[in-house]
Amino acid sequence: MSDASRVLLLLGGNLGDPPRMLDAAQRMITERVGAVLGRSRDHWTEPWGFADERLFLNRALLVETVFDPPALLRSLLAIEQELGRERNMAQRYAARTIDIDILLIGDRVINSDRLQVPHPRMHERAFALSPAADMVPLWVHPILHRTVLDLLNDLRERR
Repeated sequence: MSDASRVLLLLGGNLGDPPRMLDAAQRMITERVGAVLGRSRDHWTEPWGFADERLFLNRALLVETVFDPPALLRSLLAIEQELGRERNMAQRYAARTIDIDILLIGDRVINSDRLQVPHPRMHERAFALSPAADMVPLWVHPILHRTVLDLLNDLRERR
C-alpha cells in the first residue's frame, strides 16, 4: 500500500448486456479498489483488432486508490474473472463480457512483464481516448508528453 493515486481505467465489453456489465464492474471497483471520482459518458464503438457484429460499450473511470500497481492489477483481473471474463491467450482480440484496462496512473511509467503504464496502445485507440477525453482531457501522457485530448485529435487527423 502507498499514498493514494489517481488512476484512469477503461471498461469495455460486447457480450451479454454491456450496460449492466459495466455498471456491475463500476460498483465492484468502488467497493474493492477505491472511490470513483468520475466517469465518462458511454461510447458504443466498433470492435478493434478483429471482426464482430456486436458493438463494444466503453466507459472511462477516474478512480482514487491506495493500491500499488500490482495490487490494483490483481484486483481488476479478479473483478473481470468474477464477471465472466475468459482469457484466450492464443486469441488476443476477441468478444468479451468485460475488459478493464489501466490507461494511466498519475504520471507514472511502469514497464513490467505483467503491467505497462501508460497503456502501450492507448494513443492508437479512439475507443480509449474518447471516453478518457470526456473525463481528463488535459491529463498529460507521461511518455508522449501530449494531453489526452491532443492524442485524440492527432488520431482523428490521421484518419
